[in-house]
Amino acid sequence: MNYKKAGDLDIAEDLYNLIATEVIPETGVEVNDFWSSLEKIVSELQPRNTELLAKRDQLQKQIDEWHITNRNEKHDPEAYKKFLQEIGYLVPEGESFSISTSNVDLEIAKVAGPQLVVPLDNARYVLNAVNARWGSIYDAFYSTDTISEANGCRNINKYNPIRGERVIVRARHLLDRHFALERDTHKHVTKYFINNNQLTVKFGDGSETTLLKPQQFIGYTGEPDNPDAVLLCHHNLHLEIKFGDGYFIGRRDHAKIYDISLESAVTTIMDCEDSVASVDTEDKVQVYKNWLGLMKGTLVRTIVKDDETIERTMEPDRKYIGTDGKEVTLHGRSLALVRNVGMHLNTDAVLYKGEEIPETMLDAMVTALSAKHDLLGNSKLRNSRTGSVYIVKPKMHGPEEVALANDLFERVEDALGFERNSLKLGIMDEERRTSVNLKACINAAKDRLVFINTGFLDRTGDDIHTNMEAGPIIPKAEIKQAKWLTAYEESNVQVGLSCGLEGKAQIGKGMWAMPEEMGNMMRTKIQHLKAGANTSWVPSPVAATLHAIHYHKLNVHSRQHALMKAKQVPVDEILDIPVMNKDRQLTAIEIRHELENNAQGILGYVSRWVGQGVGCSKVPDINDVALMEDCATLRISSQHIANWLHHKIVTREDVRSAMERMAVIVDRQNRDDKEYKQMSVDFENSIPFQAALDLVFEGLEQANGYTEFVLYKRRREQKNI
Repeated sequence: MNYKKAGDLDIAEDLYNLIATEVIPETGVEVNDFWSSLEKIVSELQPRNTELLAKRDQLQKQIDEWHITNRNEKHDPEAYKKFLQEIGYLVPEGESFSISTSNVDLEIAKVAGPQLVVPLDNARYVLNAVNARWGSIYDAFYSTDTISEANGCRNINKYNPIRGERVIVRARHLLDRHFALERDTHKHVTKYFINNNQLTVKFGDGSETTLLKPQQFIGYTGEPDNPDAVLLCHHNLHLEIKFGDGYFIGRRDHAKIYDISLESAVTTIMDCEDSVASVDTEDKVQVYKNWLGLMKGTLVRTIVKDDETIERTMEPDRKYIGTDGKEVTLHGRSLALVRNVGMHLNTDAVLYKGEEIPETMLDAMVTALSAKHDLLGNSKLRNSRTGSVYIVKPKMHGPEEVALANDLFERVEDALGFERNSLKLGIMDEERRTSVNLKACINAAKDRLVFINTGFLDRTGDDIHTNMEAGPIIPKAEIKQAKWLTAYEESNVQVGLSCGLEGKAQIGKGMWAMPEEMGNMMRTKIQHLKAGANTSWVPSPVAATLHAIHYHKLNVHSRQHALMKAKQVPVDEILDIPVMNKDRQLTAIEIRHELENNAQGILGYVSRWVGQGVGCSKVPDINDVALMEDCATLRISSQHIANWLHHKIVTREDVRSAMERMAVIVDRQNRDDKEYKQMSVDFENSIPFQAALDLVFEGLEQANGYTEFVLYKRRREQKNI
């Protein structure tokens, strides 16, 4: 790469030019000051970053030694917990406190609703996500398996009016359940209009009524006696009924309702991390450009369809006439958070005294400065209305690392001219040392914390790696019923509520990974709300619209108040180790099934990550069920095989043989992708296939079981061919 010099920094030319020509203008920050501030931050904080990473390794070494020493003894939970306290893995919980975060947007503090996570390197996905604040419930019902195909309701290539009628019935039921009329039902309404500042409806017999709760009516567009749309609100989420001559589904509606829009993806995490394949400056510049476009309101994606050029842009805000005759404005876009990379990654996009710097420090500076455009009003399409920038930090281990993130944010604020605590912090509770010390972690950032969440996949990968020497881990399907996992999920919510997050911050739950199985999602994902989460991850805009229905069904804030009385989960349960009993003997079929399932998942993802630079996509599993995959999936699968290999349940030959068999299947699953390079035609020279082997065979040596070190190396190798 070509570098430009700035003090003791060497900055990749493409990155330097991006900052100087696109990010810096109109921010009030000088180019030289930006780079000198970054240099100061790196010089002061990189040594702490290095020390904390070394502490991770030292703690892991001590835990490995403890398990090896006690391997032939019956596990003693009390002795184990005491040991973890002695080495500083478990820290004192500390006194009770409540977070003091202020200037938080309603989408974070008050509105419970779905959350998308989208790779920031893909402008199409980013625009789809930010525009998913509102979604058509008609489209969501019609296009998914939430409506059965039985009794003439097949979802065929052309419009099926029988299925369309079923959609209307389902939508009217939703209105009756959450926006009930004073009498009768929305099914019998023939006209909606505004009378004396109230939403009024008329039935076929000429009689009229209003909403049972008139305060649910917020506003309208068009004329009072013939509105184009009416806006309703329930549980802080809005719903818009649209009127007119509709296409397809609403064409023959007796009330002229042609669609119903739900407020859907209330927030979106724009991801620089697990779902992004960004391995060099070229990749990183594109990530930063997309975030900058969001913050300036200028992000555009141009597509050519049927010889016509179409520009997709960010949706404007929505405006209505309120009940008092004044204008009501609603956010037209999902509130964007940005997830920076973890502190274990370095980047050669910037060198300090010839050495790579922590990528998370560069992320913090660039994403914060880009967001300053939003705070200064340089964009007509505002993200935060309260002067906040929302940065999610992944893969932090314990309160010392959270404290480092807090100090980093303070220095970035000072460098770029932000008021203190303008940079808000989200903690990903996905590493065991954070889970068992969550209260102390929150306390380390209590003035800026806006988000905690659980993530089954990364958390399980860390659990396997941490307990690598304890014994062979149980099969993956059984981990979902393990004591530690239930305790972890419950404890996360309880600790968050005890620290005052209710009404101030998000408590989140993880991803629904099957985007084609929306019926199953609607039957089960409401459990996340019952567990106390006021947001939960979904894989698509359509899934967000459907999942939004759950937040109408259940009042999360009431649920959180009820859970505040729950008994605290003991840390001992989170520390439970999911190893197989010593007398358990797996059959050859069980071993083969587990090995092949893991191998196929690894290859399905790595073949695209390394081979094509795709960090997040729908990857068919061994049964051809499409799953949303990212690096977290890879971490658990590779660590699970590495554990069984280490404990001699499988051999290297078994792993290699399974990988070769599964590569043939993965090649078949991708046969329609013209950009895909088959692995099975030449295993030795297939870089993705070799990367899959590396992830397993080098799994013990990978710090905390992370996959990025192998992925980055192999992806760069692939790009250089």
